[in-house]
Amino acid sequence: MTVVTASKPDRGVVTLTLDSPANRNALSAALVAELTAALERAGADDGVRAVVLTHAGSTFCSGADLRQPPDPAAFVALMRRIVTLPKPVVARVRGHVRAGGLGLLAACDIAVAGEGASFALTEVRIGVVAAVISIPLLARVDARAAGRYFLTGERFESAEAARIGLVTAYDDDVDRALAPVLDGLREAAPGALADTKKLLTAKVLSAFDEESDAVIALSAGRFRSAEAQEGMAAFLERRERPWVL
Repeated sequence: MTVVTASKPDRGVVTLTLDSPANRNALSAALVAELTAALERAGADDGVRAVVLTHAGSTFCSGADLRQPPDPAAFVALMRRIVTLPKPVVARVRGHVRAGGLGLLAACDIAVAGEGASFALTEVRIGVVAAVISIPLLARVDARAAGRYFLTGERFESAEAARIGLVTAYDDDVDRALAPVLDGLREAAPGALADTKKLLTAKVLSAFDEESDAVIALSAGRFRSAEAQEGMAAFLERRERPWVL
C-alpha cells in the first residue's frame, strides 16, 4: 500500500503527501523509504522548481511507528536528503506534529502552519530521546525553547512554533499563507535557488556530517533500554507509565 503520494507539477511545484492517516502518518520503514524515493525523483526532475510536503488526515506526522520503526540511519538519511535537495522543500501543516515529525519539519527550508496545528517533542515521556531529529531542530529553534520542549514534552501551538523558529509563518488559512511563498519560488531562477539553499543549509549539513553517527547510536541505545521498552509498551497499551509522579 502506498503511503506517500505525489501530485503532477503545478507550475513547477510538486506536492508530496504523507498518506497514511490510519496510523497518523507515523514514520514507518515504508513511509521513510517512499518519501526518500519521491524526493529523489523530484530532485532529478528539471520541471520541478519546489516541493510541498503535506499530509492527509488530521496529523502531519506522529513520530516513529513503534510497531514498524525505520532504521534510525534511514531516517537521518531522509532528513539529510531534504536538506541537500537542490529544490526548496516547503512544509504545509494543518494538523498535529509529534516527536520525529518535528525533525521532518525542521529539515524543510520553509514551514507554514494553519489552523489546528500543534507540536510536541514527546520522546522523553516514553523513555527515549529526540536524538536524530536534534540535528535539524537545534539549527532552527531558539536554544531556550529547545531546552524547554525537549525536556518536558509539552504541547505548543502555531504562534509559539513561529516565535521559536520552528515554523516560518502561520495563518488560520494555511494556503493563504503559503501562496506568496510559492509565487516567490516560481519567480526565482533554478540555479540561484539551488546555490542559495546550499548557502542557507551549510551549517546544518555540517552538523549531519559530524553528528549523525553519535545520535544514531544514542537513539538506538535508548530504544533498546528497559526504560524505553516499558514506556513504549505503556503507550501502545494506553496505560500510565510507572515513572509518572
